[in-house]
Amino acid sequence: MGLFDKLAGWLGLKKKEVHVLCLGLDNSGKTTIINKLKPSNAQTQDIVPTIGFSIEKFKTSSLSFTVFDMSGQGRYRNLWEHYYKEGQAIIFVIDSSDKLRMVVAKEELDTLLNHPDIKHRRLPILFFANKMDLRDAISSVKVSQLLSLENIKDKPWHICASDALKGEGLQEGVDWLQGIPYVILL
Repeated sequence: MGLFDKLAGWLGLKKKEVHVLCLGLDNSGKTTIINKLKPSNAQTQDIVPTIGFSIEKFKTSSLSFTVFDMSGQGRYRNLWEHYYKEGQAIIFVIDSSDKLRMVVAKEELDTLLNHPDIKHRRLPILFFANKMDLRDAISSVKVSQLLSLENIKDKPWHICASDALKGEGLQEGVDWLQGIPYVILL
């Protein structure tokens, strides 16, 4: 990257494109989160479950995101790995009110982290402990413990409590992701 490119990047004149994988079990709120991250004039009113995957593009102050929203239904999870090589960051969404499937979410996370296309890369992982508005939601600290996030030593990660319907906690996550220097310099 040349000096002018770096200067333009620092001044916000040039946006860097980042390919982000948005993963998590079905009904965790992935599509709703992506919808809320888009500019308000590009948001859709009716969110339907993703079948297969969808691709969304949107911009923040310093990054241009291409987000692969992958279905979390069991029969589609094996498709996730076909997009790992292109991913430069991961958003992993957890339904914090679904205690019964927390074990399944952990199994899927462990499978992801041990995949050859992910294992030896320092991809940043942003976790959204979503649906904090629900009465039986557990805290992001408890979600972190149940998923054993403290064992992730070779990748930068961050967890945010979120309510995708209201957009709460989402900006904190995006700000963290934008602050990862090597994501911006990819």
